[in-house]
Amino acid sequence: MNALILIAVVVLVVVGIVVMTQQRSGVNAARELDDAKADARQAIERLGGQVFMLVGDGPASKQALADAGERYNAAGSQIEQANSPAQAKLAKQTALEGLYYVRAARTAMNMDPGPVVPELEGQKSAGSVTEDRTVDFEGRQVEASPSPSSRTPNYYPGGRVAGRPVPAGWYSEPWWKPALVAGAWGIGSMFLFSALFSGMAGVNYDANAFESGAGDGSDAGALEGGDAGDAGGDMGGGDMGDGDMGDGGGGFFDGGGDFGGGDFGDFGF
Repeated sequence: MNALILIAVVVLVVVGIVVMTQQRSGVNAARELDDAKADARQAIERLGGQVFMLVGDGPASKQALADAGERYNAAGSQIEQANSPAQAKLAKQTALEGLYYVRAARTAMNMDPGPVVPELEGQKSAGSVTEDRTVDFEGRQVEASPSPSSRTPNYYPGGRVAGRPVPAGWYSEPWWKPALVAGAWGIGSMFLFSALFSGMAGVNYDANAFESGAGDGSDAGALEGGDAGDAGGDMGGGDMGDGDMGDGGGGFFDGGGDFGGGDFGDFGF
């Protein structure tokens, strides 16, 4: 009888320890998630303040603000659905990407770009456009430049799109957009990349490396690039506002769902 009582006591103690451990773990997990959400919301609020305040004065600034507005919508959707710190971090990365677009818009309007934005994941390894290039590709001219202009109004902060690095810079068209929408690159992408960036100082990987998805951070110290990171690469920004941008101060908040609605489906969460 005494042995049975002893066993029962031991079992109760073990069960009590397990329950307490699980409760403590749950509290810690909830606190970690709350902290991650609060951190993300700071970036989202900062982005929202800029997006609502600024009005573009030309094609480059209007497009950059349109893209910033889409990221603001996407980040808001993602943070509302986030149920893990990793998902909250994704929402923050989306907001930070939007802040890079805000800086680009301010630069295009000859304004102070504002406070430095934290580096995005994988940003340096993507490289950056360091000289003007114009190439003929599939019957059209595609341009790249380190500076905004009426000929290069489409900004990209750099990073990985559908698994491949895309240099930061200003472009005549968002040539990475089909990969954002489809989640995969077309056959001609390697040839376009080679024509645009072959021998460019800010991009130290060639077309074959681009095709294989190289530029994963091993060369991070050699470049000055920008990166939208995986946060931007798979948001599916299919309606980035190619001309349908209104006045740059409004109208870019009706398509936030085009970033995947914040369901994190492409990120393995």
